[in-house]
Amino acid sequence: MKVCRKKSIAAVVVLLTMMILAACGTDKGKDSGDKASNTKEDKPKFISIVTGGTGGTYYPLGGSFAKIISDETGIQTNAEVSGASAENMKLLDNEEAELAFSQTDIAAYAIEGKLMFESSKITNVQAIGTLYPETIQIVTTKKSGIKSVADLKNKKVSVGAPGSGTVANAEQILEVHGMTFADIQKQDLSFDESTAGLQDGTIDAAFVTAGTPTGAVESLAATEDVVIIPIEQDKIEALIKKYPYYTTDEVASGVYGLEEKVKTVAVQAMLVVRSDLSEAVVYDITKAIFENTNQVTHAKGKLIMAEKALNGVGIQVHPGAQKYFDEKGIKAE
Repeated sequence: MKVCRKKSIAAVVVLLTMMILAACGTDKGKDSGDKASNTKEDKPKFISIVTGGTGGTYYPLGGSFAKIISDETGIQTNAEVSGASAENMKLLDNEEAELAFSQTDIAAYAIEGKLMFESSKITNVQAIGTLYPETIQIVTTKKSGIKSVADLKNKKVSVGAPGSGTVANAEQILEVHGMTFADIQKQDLSFDESTAGLQDGTIDAAFVTAGTPTGAVESLAATEDVVIIPIEQDKIEALIKKYPYYTTDEVASGVYGLEEKVKTVAVQAMLVVRSDLSEAVVYDITKAIFENTNQVTHAKGKLIMAEKALNGVGIQVHPGAQKYFDEKGIKAE
């Protein structure tokens, strides 16, 4: 009886052990399956790039980028109209888009919680890389008679769409000229609205921060004699000293029918991404864009190159983008 009882107990122990091992194996398999499922979910089926107004440079570039990403990664990508830089940073923060165009200065303000982001610091955005200089163009027409920044006083001047980086540029340029928005009749218009206003005479001048040539200004030049108001060298130096993310730039002769080049300043356009996108996905996106710039239809495509993408970024680079640049041996100059 004792022997039989011992054998029964032993059998029960073996059976329990097998059940426990089987359960562990099932759990392990379940964990593996979950991880595999999560890996698949790391690659989204659809992403959005928020750009700017249809009359600027971001929107057509965004269309080219969306096609490149869709073709090269298999992720269906759409370019969407927006209020540009500042709004774009907030759209990423609210998880309403995955990629965005932004000026380097505005991206830095967002991450640091300065100026328009004092009450809404952005914490979930990182850089893919810089793209090209964004020229600050103070646009008017010959018939306005405006020839200098000082001439803008008491005039109706568009400073860009609400939430755009152009607004900050306008404010800072006026500042180094001893002026504020109170010295002008400020209008908050998109690039298309600004050039329409210049054409029909409802405004006198407009700040446009975008790669040149800018579509909206080109359209204006088709019917009006466009004037780009120059910024004098001493004011450029004062601006760069206080706000070092600016660089000296110019609008070339021939652009918009200009007879001579016009001295001005620029910030950099950059592509930013939500930091919660996986390293693998952002690596693929970065590679797709910088290895297919020949497919960018806008003239600015010629200026977009991986070798310069880390220059002037100003915020943390996403690990996926950094992996790509490391593989290419690219560092900031």
